Amino acid sequence: YNLTLPIPSRTLLVAPMYHAAAMINMCGCIAVGGTLIIQEDFIPKDVVHSLSKDRVTHTVLVPAMIQACLMTVPEVDKLDYNELDQIHYGASPIAPETLKKAMDVFGCKFAQGFGMTETVAVICAMTSDDHIRAINEKPELLKSCGRPLVDTLVEIRDENDKPLPVGEIGQICAKGPQIMKGYWNKEEETKKALSGGWMHTGDAGRMDAEGFVYIQDRIKDMIVSGGENIYSTEVEAVLFSHSDVVDAAVIGVPDDKYGEVVKACVVKKKDSRLKANELIEFCKEKIASYKKPQSVDFIDEVPRNASGKVLKKVLREPYWKDKDRQVS
Repeated sequence: YNLTLPIPSRTLLVAPMYHAAAMINMCGCIAVGGTLIIQEDFIPKDVVHSLSKDRVTHTVLVPAMIQACLMTVPEVDKLDYNELDQIHYGASPIAPETLKKAMDVFGCKFAQGFGMTETVAVICAMTSDDHIRAINEKPELLKSCGRPLVDTLVEIRDENDKPLPVGEIGQICAKGPQIMKGYWNKEEETKKALSGGWMHTGDAGRMDAEGFVYIQDRIKDMIVSGGENIYSTEVEAVLFSHSDVVDAAVIGVPDDKYGEVVKACVVKKKDSRLKANELIEFCKEKIASYKKPQSVDFIDEVPRNASGKVLKKVLREPYWKDKDRQVS
C-alpha cells in the first residue's frame, strides 16, 4: 500500500491535523510539492464545493463526513469533480451503501486505512484496486478494511490470546515496525496492550482466506442480548441504507428479560416524517429479528470526538447509570 498522490497535488484537509491520518496526508502533499487547502471546521457544503471548484485532487475524510456530504448537500450529485483523483477514509467502519454511493457520486479512487495511534495510523489497507474489485466481482469486500501492510502481521485471537481459524471472530492483533513501544509512564496498560509482543487493538474482527480483515465492532461496544452477540456496526450499516437517515449509532440498553437490547440513535433528514416503528420494520426486513432495534431515539446530532468516532459512552450513560455494565 503506497500513498501515491497525483502531481501536482492539491489536498483538502478537513480532519484535525493532530490526527495521524491527517498528518500523514498533509506530509505526503508537502513531500510532492503540492498545495494544501485547509478548512477550519467541517461544513459539508463547504467541503463538497471545495472538492468541485478548488481543483482538489485528494482528501482524507472519516465515514461520518462522507455520509454528511452525501445526505445534507442537495447538489452533491450534480457538481463536477473533474480534478478529484482519490479520497482516503478511515477512523471508523463505513456502511457499504454509503461507500457505493460515494464512489458513484465523486467518481474517483477510494482507499481505506485501518489502525490506531498506537500503530502510527495504519496496519491494514484497502487499496483503490481492492475497491474496484469489490464493485466488479466481490461486493463483500466493501465491508473489509483491507489486508495487512508489508512487514505487518495481523492475527485474530481469542480471549486466551490464541490465534483463531479463518472466518472466526476475535480480537484483531498486530505486530510490525510501526507498533508503539508503550504508553508513557503506564506500565500495566502497556503490558496489557502489548501482551506477547502483539498490539491488541480492542477491535473485534475476522479474517478471510485471502487475508482481508473485517471489523465487527469495538469489543466493548458489542451488545449481548439473551446470550446472542450483536455487533452494532452491522445494525448501523442497515440504518444508513435508509434514504431518510443522515447519521446513526447503535447501543445496548438495559432490559430485564434479555440483559440488554438494541437501541438506535438516529439523525434523520430535515422535514422527514420517518417514524420509529417504520425504521424498526425496515431493519427487520434486512437482518435477523433479534438484531433489529427494539427502540429508536431521533436526535439532533450523534456525539463524536474530533476524529469523527462516535462517543457511545455519552449515548449509553443515561441508560446505564447505577447499573453494573461498564460504559467506558
